[in-house]
Formats: sequence, C-alpha cells, structure tokens
Amino acid sequence: MKKLFLSTVMALATLCANAQEPNIGMFPGMPKIDVTFNPYVAAPETFDKETANIQRGTIETVEYSSKTVGTVRKATVYLPPKYDKSKKYPVLYLLHGIGGDHVEWMQGVPNIIMDNLYAQQKAEPMIIVMPNGRALKDDTVHGNIYAPEITVGFEIFERDLIDDLIPFIQGKYSTYTDKEHRAIAGLSMGGGQSLNFGLGNMDVFAYVGGFSSAPNTKQPEQLIPDVAKTKKENKLLWMVCGGQDGLMFNSSRLKAFCDKNDVPCTLIEYPEGHHDFVVWKYGLFNFAQLIFKK
Repeated sequence: MKKLFLSTVMALATLCANAQEPNIGMFPGMPKIDVTFNPYVAAPETFDKETANIQRGTIETVEYSSKTVGTVRKATVYLPPKYDKSKKYPVLYLLHGIGGDHVEWMQGVPNIIMDNLYAQQKAEPMIIVMPNGRALKDDTVHGNIYAPEITVGFEIFERDLIDDLIPFIQGKYSTYTDKEHRAIAGLSMGGGQSLNFGLGNMDVFAYVGGFSSAPNTKQPEQLIPDVAKTKKENKLLWMVCGGQDGLMFNSSRLKAFCDKNDVPCTLIEYPEGHHDFVVWKYGLFNFAQLIFKK
C-alpha cells in the first residue's frame, strides 16, 4: 500500500499545476485499455442551476472526535429538504480530491443538484456527508500536498471513516445503520478511496462510485479478490471519467476486469471531458439517482 501511495504522489506531482484539482493530461506511456463504455446521456442544462420555488435542503458543518487521528475533525453535511428526525435516512459519503478538504465538494453545488432531483422526484431522500479525507492531525491544505507524509493521511482515513465518522453521523442524525443504506463515492483521489474502501468493506457500503479515480486506486485483483462475493454483496459499482482525462486508465482497467469476470459495473466516458467539476457534477447527478432505490 505504501508503494501504491508513493506512485500516486509521483504521478500527480509530475502532472499537476498549482491548482486545487488541476487538469491532468495523459500520463506518459500510460497504456490505453479498450473497454466497452456504457452509454453517455447528457444531463439537463439546468441540473446544477438553482430552481425557483422549490424546497431546499440545508448545509451544516459538524465536528467529531477521531480516535484514529487523535483530534477533532470537521465534515460538511447536506440534509435533504424537510429533514425529519422521526424518519430514517440513508447516507452517501462523498469524498474530495488530493488538493481539497471537507468543503471542496461545495464547488460542485451538491445541494443544488440534490434539491433539483428531489423536486423532480428522481432521487431518494438522503443525507450527504462530505468529510476531510486527509486523516492527519493537521489536515489543512498546505505545503507540498503530494508529499508522502501528507498523502498517507488518505490511506489512514479508511479507519477514521469507518471507526469514527460513521458512528458519529449515526448518533447525531436519524440514519439507517445497515450497509444497504450506505454509499460511498468521490472525485480523483477520493474516487480511488471510494473504490478501495467501498469494495474493501462490502459489509459497510453497498453502493460504490468513482469519478475520475486517481492512481491510488488498487489493482482490480486487489479490489475484487472474490468475484462471487462481490456479485452477491455489491449493489452498484458506477464510474465516470472524462475522455480527455489522463486518469481514465484507473477506471478502464477496473471496467475491463469486471467485464471479463461478469461483475456488474458501469463506466461512462464523458465526451471531451477533463479532470474537473464538469465531470464530477455529472457523476453525482447520475449516481444519486441510482442509489437507495426502494
């Protein structure tokens, strides 16, 4: 695992400019894997625009005690319109990229996307938790974000998420506590985390999404060591990546493995898409409509 994160650091450091989640070109010598992409269907032009006269959810910041890290950590939480403590809600854990934190996803207006979906009755009411996936005592974005001593926090976050954050959310909000009502998805580094943690903990997450997943994504054989078990326990494995994104290899490699082994898996190539929120908003818009269906 340490070698995996070191390779991630080196690859991203080589290709990234001074931006939070910069556009990433093609990796030198990175092989292209021919796969059968699932059909791309464009989202409505206004899917990420505020709609007048509809009910709106709320955004709040929470703090939780992390025994894993040994400090108090923050997360951003979206509650659906008319959140009712007398009802139970499923939860989507939505992870950021290597240059982000618990507020990065707000660039992708998840509240607006979800409010619009609810107004059109296209998604099940859910709570969305956007944590800081850099599980370190100093989890701020500073210095060389690609340094191994910083990126290791993204690996440590697996325990912080499962052992600390999920129990906190279940205690603070009215949520279901079974895996059938829990999903994980993320962008870039967070996409790799989501595939690693989601498929690696199928007793915790039933729905897994990766948007432009980064090189921290494990090898397919590591993600799915038991094909029969994955077919039985995973309810959704869904990915999207821009057609011009140099990180397509990570998603297409997993898609090819799944197709070869008859594991249900979706991978959409966003036409001419890059490593940005155009693709990631599209990912959330689609993924949110597929999870927690009754």
